[in-house]
Amino acid sequence: MPRIACNGAINTHGAMWRYKSRSTSSQISSLKSQVSSLKSQSLKSQVSSVLCCAHFTTVEALFELPLYHSLPPQHNNVKGEKKTRNPHAQYLRVKWEEEEKKQVMASKQTYSVCFCWRRRFKLALAEAPSEIKTLFDQYSENEVMTPSHLKRFLVQVQNQENATEEDAQAIIDSFRHFHRRGVGLNLETFFKYLFSDDNPPLLPSQGVYHDMTLPLSHYFIYTGHNSYLTGNQLSSDCSDLPIIHALRRGVRVIELDIWPNASKDNIDVLHGRTLTTPVELIRCLRSIKDHAFVASEYPVVITLEDHLTPDLQAKVAEMVTQTFGDILFTPNSESVKEFPSPESLKKRIIISTKPPKEYLEAKGKEKGDDSQPEKEKGDDSQHEKLLAEDEAWGTEVPSLKGGTIEDYKDNNVDEDLNDEEDLEDSDKSHHNEAPEYKGLIAIHAGKPKGGLAECLKVDPDKVRRLSLSEQQLEKAAVNHGKEIVRFTQRNILRVYPKGTRIDSSNYNPLIGWMHGAQMVAFNMQGYGRSLWLMHGMFRSNGGCGYVKKPDFLLKNGSNDEVFDPKAKLPVKTTLKVTVYMGEGWYYDFKHTHFDQYSPPDFYTRVGIAGVPNDTVMKKTKAIEDNWLPTWNEVFEFPLTVPELALLRIEVHEYDMSEKDDFGGQTCLPIWELRSGIRAIPLHSQKGDKYNSVKLLMRFEFY
Repeated sequence: MPRIACNGAINTHGAMWRYKSRSTSSQISSLKSQVSSLKSQSLKSQVSSVLCCAHFTTVEALFELPLYHSLPPQHNNVKGEKKTRNPHAQYLRVKWEEEEKKQVMASKQTYSVCFCWRRRFKLALAEAPSEIKTLFDQYSENEVMTPSHLKRFLVQVQNQENATEEDAQAIIDSFRHFHRRGVGLNLETFFKYLFSDDNPPLLPSQGVYHDMTLPLSHYFIYTGHNSYLTGNQLSSDCSDLPIIHALRRGVRVIELDIWPNASKDNIDVLHGRTLTTPVELIRCLRSIKDHAFVASEYPVVITLEDHLTPDLQAKVAEMVTQTFGDILFTPNSESVKEFPSPESLKKRIIISTKPPKEYLEAKGKEKGDDSQPEKEKGDDSQHEKLLAEDEAWGTEVPSLKGGTIEDYKDNNVDEDLNDEEDLEDSDKSHHNEAPEYKGLIAIHAGKPKGGLAECLKVDPDKVRRLSLSEQQLEKAAVNHGKEIVRFTQRNILRVYPKGTRIDSSNYNPLIGWMHGAQMVAFNMQGYGRSLWLMHGMFRSNGGCGYVKKPDFLLKNGSNDEVFDPKAKLPVKTTLKVTVYMGEGWYYDFKHTHFDQYSPPDFYTRVGIAGVPNDTVMKKTKAIEDNWLPTWNEVFEFPLTVPELALLRIEVHEYDMSEKDDFGGQTCLPIWELRSGIRAIPLHSQKGDKYNSVKLLMRFEFY
């Protein structure tokens, strides 16, 4: 906004304002008419008092001008006039914007049904739910909540045991622009505080709080799959932009498929034997270096799926060494007994790969090829159905209850292990590696001979990385669940999407996490409910991309027994969720976005993603024709393994004739969820936070 000034001075609350003006009489009249339209008498009188002494061209100029005021000369430490922020002007600005919102919401909205018929709906104002009003009455006196009252509310209702009166006073001060009385909060400002960004469901100041000094195998790691693809797995472009986006979101494992270029003298990144267009490896490496530690200072792992000759491997080694320099972590020996810790690898780049595929002994028939997806029975019709659902908000996360795993009980797991993603770790493969390339590998990957039982053997003198597709893991989990958990206590297990996911969709990540898999690799360029779970998991621990696994996945019992993912466990705690209301869609969406003929009919889905016995989804009733839906519904969720439970929240708009519209989502780690009444920001299908859309909810554990 342009700064406008006028001749003269106005004495307001003891502050001297200095400015100049170039206003015309018509502009002044226009401004005064805007002021006269205000319904708030107190705000009208305050603004009018300023207008009596000065002329302004616009309302914006009125609030832009007096943002600074002059201090008396004796307070100046340097020559010239010292300026400080003017709190009174800020108060006027906030009150004006608030008044404008009230007038918009109090107006009527018109929807055209046909050329001769229109429907008009009155837009309601946001009002505190009855339970909020009751709580305010309990924790206030004479309709004012003082710092001592607010502190009591924070301790007893919000479960913030360490809250002080100073904390309460800071909250009151932060909302001083919404009320004229400085002694406390009234009901309106109390409601604004509860529904504000200052009252989030996760504690923003907590940051990284897990012990980061343990081996890498003790953490879930934010992992990408085919990180260079911009879209589907068959024909999309390859680029460094998805890599940059993933790193800035906090992803810590980047996968690159490296192939010889057309002239066989350089290296490209692309999805092999598909129509994807390549991108140069050096460009990807430089982008990784520039953006690796923007979101997190903890290590970035580059998993290389290489299809190169030894001379090109040597060229890759040169590129990697020159690009990353001192931040590249190189191991002291080929094999290690224990992985280093994230703390010791801060701001370091780690290379993980397995022996090259193209120069191993020829195999009779390759199965489970992740680059050339095979059709499954009934895949055409099922795929069309999934695509139709994806257009709305993404398919439902596949359930882990009953059939999903048990369907594989008669299949031979060993037959599917030798796929192109992970060929056998033979002596001949090492012979084909360029020595300088081999020396860069800090996390060795590969499968030993002998089938699944051999793959899951724990070597006390050596740690490694094993890769399984989602299908392989599901099949293996039927009879080898506890062996997988034991393997992941020291070694790293990477799980990747099955080859038929050509649309870059994803699977249920809980199948990996509940078995201790550290690298549950996802297509980050897509969207949908499975990816929302991934976002939810890695909001934990300050969003650093590393989440320490629960102790029961790391430690054995008194008889050396490990966690059994299939065991039915007793309920540890119960989460009670109250869904009060929602707001913000009116400001973030066009008024006909959800319905051409009326305001939206919103409902909320709330549930748990976790171990099979905890997984459930419930929903509220739909509130018809209302931009400010109030549900006031309560749900309870018994949790047997809260350490792996994520709270799923979605809002949809009910449509009788078509697919329900998407209205926002979020996913929150329950082990970090703050008790009490919280404002829940919602995100788009792609995971981007909306500007205004949020829910007011209450969380209680017992």
